[in-house]
Amino acid sequence: MHRLRLFRLFHVLICLGLWSGAVQALTASEASAIAVGETDARLEALAKAVATADDRTAAFIQALADDAVKVSGGRVFIVRDGKGVDPLTGLGIAVPADAEDVVSNNRMRGELDNAMAALKLFSKDDKLRLQGVKALLKEPDEARLPLVEKALAAEKDETIRTQLELARAAALLGSSDKDRRLEAARAMGQSKTPETKLLLNERMKAEADPAVKAQLEASLRAIEGALAWGDKLGALFSGISLGSILLLVALGLAITYGLMGVINMAHGELMMIGAYATYVVQGLFQKYLPGAFDWYLLAAVPVAFMASALVGAALERSVIRFLYGRPLETLLATWGISLMLMQGIRSIFGAQNVGVENPSWMSGGVQVLSNLSLPYNRLVIIGFAAAVLLGMAFLIGKTRLGLFVRGVTQNRPIASCMGVNTARVDTYAFALGSGIAGLAGCALSQVGNVGPDLGQSYIVDAFMVVVLGGVGQLAGTVYAAMGLGILNKLLEGWTGAVLAKIAVLVFIIIFIQKRPQGIFAMKGRSAEA
Repeated sequence: MHRLRLFRLFHVLICLGLWSGAVQALTASEASAIAVGETDARLEALAKAVATADDRTAAFIQALADDAVKVSGGRVFIVRDGKGVDPLTGLGIAVPADAEDVVSNNRMRGELDNAMAALKLFSKDDKLRLQGVKALLKEPDEARLPLVEKALAAEKDETIRTQLELARAAALLGSSDKDRRLEAARAMGQSKTPETKLLLNERMKAEADPAVKAQLEASLRAIEGALAWGDKLGALFSGISLGSILLLVALGLAITYGLMGVINMAHGELMMIGAYATYVVQGLFQKYLPGAFDWYLLAAVPVAFMASALVGAALERSVIRFLYGRPLETLLATWGISLMLMQGIRSIFGAQNVGVENPSWMSGGVQVLSNLSLPYNRLVIIGFAAAVLLGMAFLIGKTRLGLFVRGVTQNRPIASCMGVNTARVDTYAFALGSGIAGLAGCALSQVGNVGPDLGQSYIVDAFMVVVLGGVGQLAGTVYAAMGLGILNKLLEGWTGAVLAKIAVLVFIIIFIQKRPQGIFAMKGRSAEA
């Protein structure tokens, strides 16, 4: 009972202090009382300090929560990064060698968190106020109603008001008054969020009144129905996102394998080179152009393309040009080259993954539903994949180089008789496919780890996409990439990631058995060659 009275006093004092708007500086005696002594006495001192808190008080409470407070001879010090700070003035101060750490038990830590949440509710910063509301939502309590209602009366931001109303309803769920619990259960049914569902499920276990229980069940059904749509749309978006990544990975292979007939097992390592080129550009911007860091990715795109394209051109001139028409030999040769490239990267950058940061404009996302957020980096990659696809389609279908590439791949002797330099076209085509692989690596650096084994995770999927879509068919590559991405994510929701992968592989095997030419078969004389 004594602890319960102190708990009530704590919240009442907070509410009264915040209501009155009185603010006073933290004193040495208050700081010492909060940091040293029995837990009950510390909680009482904390409640009194919070009731009339200023910025120094808030900083001191945060330091206590971070275990960054020491005490010596009754005097309190904040210690961060080995430097002492006076909690009363905020100025640097020497910390005595005999200063001891202030230790807080779980009960004290909980009340420190509550105090910080209470102070954040009345901050001028919208983000801090929202953090405070979310902290209160984690542990709803009827004793906090005066605090929440005071904040609700002063709040003008609609998003924060909605969260405060939810916090008020969550606090009322634990009321001893049946009518207030009914009102809260009804109100929380309007908030279609996973957090609300969790709170209602927890209350269902403790609720004994049949009427309140029925309302809780009705609210839960309404919330689950709304969340189901979010889950379905989220799976669809994840499938499109995965499909766009598979499309980027497979587009380059559609040229080197689909058009040129080269089984390039080093395709994944060409992607890896594009990812590491992005990492290098990031490092250069961080060192020489820190003010323009947000634009490093725009500079990394052409660099990644050129780096992979040059490696691909060197690979074609030195090895591949001797192996045209011998697919097994190209498989073995490029597999060996892939091992060499991986070891080369390990020697230059190390075996550990390297960190590639998203620019600020790719951080965050669009909140469509309460349980559906579309990350900006995924949206950008989907748009990037579409742009690369259109660029490649234009290059292959509408340009002189594309005409030469199609002519050489379909009938090399006739193209040579017409004056086409087939050796040069082979190099250009292989470099183009390799450069597109570099673009895929640049995009992948924004959504996953960048390491020497990056390409190994995607090479099999890339071949599956090209074969399923139809060798040499750009439209088939698009359909196959999107179809496999969406199918994989939909199956993951039912079977899990491993079984979904197996199911997709079985589907591809059966499909190829029934239709060996893939989704889109080649037509005309080229199909007979």
